[in-house]
Amino acid sequence: MSCPHLSGVAALLKSTHPTWSPSAIKSAIMTTANTLNLANVPILDERLLPADIFAIGAGHVNPSRANDPGLIYDTPVKDYLPYLCGLNYTNQQVGSIVKHKVDCNKLKHIPEAQLNYPSFSIKFGESSQTYTRTVTSVREAKSSYTV
Repeated sequence: MSCPHLSGVAALLKSTHPTWSPSAIKSAIMTTANTLNLANVPILDERLLPADIFAIGAGHVNPSRANDPGLIYDTPVKDYLPYLCGLNYTNQQVGSIVKHKVDCNKLKHIPEAQLNYPSFSIKFGESSQTYTRTVTSVREAKSSYTV
């Protein structure tokens, strides 16, 4: 039943924020989800253990928080072009997705990790890895954040 519930939340967010992109809506839902239950303890999995990321995903959807997330990770369609081309889709296939002509030979291909996505995974090893994310404030008032 998660699909109809999330579809409903996405529709509510789109009606409240008509200028938000699909990735902005997804980001708002993911980054405001709860991993704690109403008793403020971790949500449990089927073994009655604290649920890990594979069991719970981003967490339990919180529609009211998603409506005012503060910051979002927005990924415009154009940002997906180098990624899709890197997956060896043809110009025609990528063009049919984005609804305009594409020349993958002119784009520097990127891995999935370089998309401005609200989550990522890191494989620990001897080499260092750098992930860069860009957030956008969706608050009306001026805001300041410290990382």
